[in-house]
Amino acid sequence: MSSSNDTTEDKREPLMSENRDDPILPVSNVPTPTRPTIPSAIYVIVWIALSGSVILFNKKILDKEKGLNFPFPIFLTTWHLVFATIMTQVLARTSSLLDGLKTVKMTGKVYLRAVVPIGFFFSLSLICSNQAYLYLSVSFIQMLKATTPVAVLLAGWALGKDRPTSKTFGNVSIIVLGVVIASYGEIKFVMVGFIFQALGVAFEATRLAMVEKLLNSPEYKMDPLVSLYYFAPVCAAMNFVIFLSLEASTITLDDIFRVGPFVLVINALVAFALNVSVVFLIGKTSSLVLTLCGVLKDILLVIISVAWIHDPVKPLQIFGYSIALGGLVYYKLGADKIKEHYGRLSKEGALRWNEYGTKYPAYRKAAVFGVCAFFVLVIFFSYSNAGTAEISGQVDAVVRAGVNHIHSKRGLETVMSFF
Repeated sequence: MSSSNDTTEDKREPLMSENRDDPILPVSNVPTPTRPTIPSAIYVIVWIALSGSVILFNKKILDKEKGLNFPFPIFLTTWHLVFATIMTQVLARTSSLLDGLKTVKMTGKVYLRAVVPIGFFFSLSLICSNQAYLYLSVSFIQMLKATTPVAVLLAGWALGKDRPTSKTFGNVSIIVLGVVIASYGEIKFVMVGFIFQALGVAFEATRLAMVEKLLNSPEYKMDPLVSLYYFAPVCAAMNFVIFLSLEASTITLDDIFRVGPFVLVINALVAFALNVSVVFLIGKTSSLVLTLCGVLKDILLVIISVAWIHDPVKPLQIFGYSIALGGLVYYKLGADKIKEHYGRLSKEGALRWNEYGTKYPAYRKAAVFGVCAFFVLVIFFSYSNAGTAEISGQVDAVVRAGVNHIHSKRGLETVMSFF
């Protein structure tokens, strides 16, 4: 009997020990609050703002007539690359933004055979693109940049990466046709600037094709910030050599202080922030969003250059640029994806637009009228600088009125009165 009782007690002891530390009262498991995520639209807006700011900032520094008259684009490019080299080295040691370095199997042989040649074309692309700002308007440069996919395709054919097809050739021909029409209508056409921008596009296309061909294996996949970590030092060294041979004898400290060291630091910081924003944008969106955002950014830059910088743009250029952008979207996405996304976005957009119109009918009418009036003014007054100045005055007046009176009862009437 005693042995059986001992056996029973032994069997019960594990059960007692399992529940010994359990709480006596029931406890509700409260879920930990999740951290709010940043909407993808914020990343898109930041990327577009930074991308446009870099272009307009560089134009402001380099331009002689409407800027700070700092005609040293090679120095500016070299400074950007030196700054990027320093910042990527700092971030690699102090943050997780460059954790992608751990997956890249970089060797000295790969660096010499792949990174150095690609960096060479990257340097030439940056130099030629910045040289173009000395001669051409921002709007016309953006129109010429629409040919980049065509140049990438041709470079891929030349390097044996892709095979040419009649269908692809027909698609890119639409882009070329649009850019030719836009170039024909350019008022301030300067052949030297056109050649520099064409070379910049060609060098950039060669760089992109070489990246796809030489660094195509998974162990060499890099995000934009990691690639900047590897390419910035070699590009800075190459640019510095070119700077010594072409600009070092003419630039002075007076030129640098006329622009201001603070302005140069902010300029380089904005350019570097653009590379950081691309990393977040790629992680939060798709290739479709990147393509459409690039098109939207180019359109906004053309509009800003007309309304703010007073670059003259003729209706023929707008027509040609529209053809080029349409061909670009068709080439990047294809007819099936365009139909699919257009159908989905049109339904969602119509639903949101109707809801907004139901809540704020007067503001919806004002928005439609304001957008239409703005584009009509851009078209009719883009023949001359005086016309674009009038557009700028109209836009400034509307913006000030909207800011000062948007919360007042007569705010809408005040805005409408300017039209």
